[in-house]
Amino acid sequence: MGLKVGVPKETYPGERRVALVPALVPQLKGAGVEAVLVEQGAGAEAGFPDSAYAEQGARVVESRQEVFEGADVVLQVRTPGANPERGREDLELLRPGQVVIGFLEPLTALDAVKALAERWVTAFALELMPRITRAQSMDALSSQATVAGYKAVLLAAEALPKMFPMMMTAAGTITPAHVFVVGAGVAGLQAIATARKLGAVVQAYDIRPETKEQVESLGAKFVELGLETEEARAEGGYAREMGEEFYKKQREMMRRVVAESDVVITTAAVPGKRAPVLITEEMVKGMAPGSVIVDVAAERGGNCELTKPGETVTVHGVTIIGAVNLPATVPYHASQMYARNVTTFLLGMLKDGELKLDLDDPIVRDTLVTRDGEVVHPRVRERLGLPPAVGVGAVAEAETGTEGGEG
Repeated sequence: MGLKVGVPKETYPGERRVALVPALVPQLKGAGVEAVLVEQGAGAEAGFPDSAYAEQGARVVESRQEVFEGADVVLQVRTPGANPERGREDLELLRPGQVVIGFLEPLTALDAVKALAERWVTAFALELMPRITRAQSMDALSSQATVAGYKAVLLAAEALPKMFPMMMTAAGTITPAHVFVVGAGVAGLQAIATARKLGAVVQAYDIRPETKEQVESLGAKFVELGLETEEARAEGGYAREMGEEFYKKQREMMRRVVAESDVVITTAAVPGKRAPVLITEEMVKGMAPGSVIVDVAAERGGNCELTKPGETVTVHGVTIIGAVNLPATVPYHASQMYARNVTTFLLGMLKDGELKLDLDDPIVRDTLVTRDGEVVHPRVRERLGLPPAVGVGAVAEAETGTEGGEG
């Protein structure tokens, strides 16, 4: 019997993405996958009807249980760790030896990780993808952060009682909006590009000095606070968590820039930890009435002290948007990008239609979290208080995530 791949419908509240789009089904079948099982309606909210999957050779099945019973490999956007409530139901459907690939929140959803290990499931967490050239096409954090950065600017433009571009009209000249982007990772850089396309004057800041060139290449001004440091960059170009004294100085230096901005978009995140607080209530008070803050890091607690995750609030005349799961609000292209990431990852492990795990490959090794009844990822084991695993190989110790939010 050949390998079967399953794609269940996402059950996380508000999650409209799907892990595989119809156009990629032939690639899997061409690589020797015997069958692709898709739960009825799995792609509907993202704009991919069941008929499109069937036309590409997938088998659409009526129940979630059929997907899990028939699949050797299950592809999800949110595996049980990233779907804390409904994910428990999926745990009951998983069987020993089954492979699960998707976002897992492995550094924080430790109970789910343990449960997957106890069920002898082989689980891969795409958040742990190493930032190496060969893995770029599989970097789901980055692809989804691109969508988040784009959408954050649209939310800001909608909420701001001003227009973004400068306009010369018969009724006079309209000055452009001033946008300040905090964090120049993938989400931040896309936010800069989108705000510039809308005609705003954009400034940006990141604690990693090498991002200055990237910011300026997009036509934005890099704000020099005198705090940029090579220490902020962990192995692989990721952002490292800094101490509270550093963040305190950063807030003091940023106060003036925030006060002069119509829109502030914050994207600073350190994975597995609470997002650093960069915008205090005092800084919000200094902003002009009608100003907008879009906190892309809201899911990690937020970069703004006043952010309420999942809510939009107005405090001191400033609208604060606690945006969560922004990629799911642009589900068609977010799914298209994610599906390309996860398909490329899976195809890299397929040999003659069978799954072969090469633990000498850093892409496989670094994303593997559970296998053969054990939690095997060193950093996750450390979080669980377990001794180092034997025979799994060293996993890169780079921080998984960037100052640019989810990726």
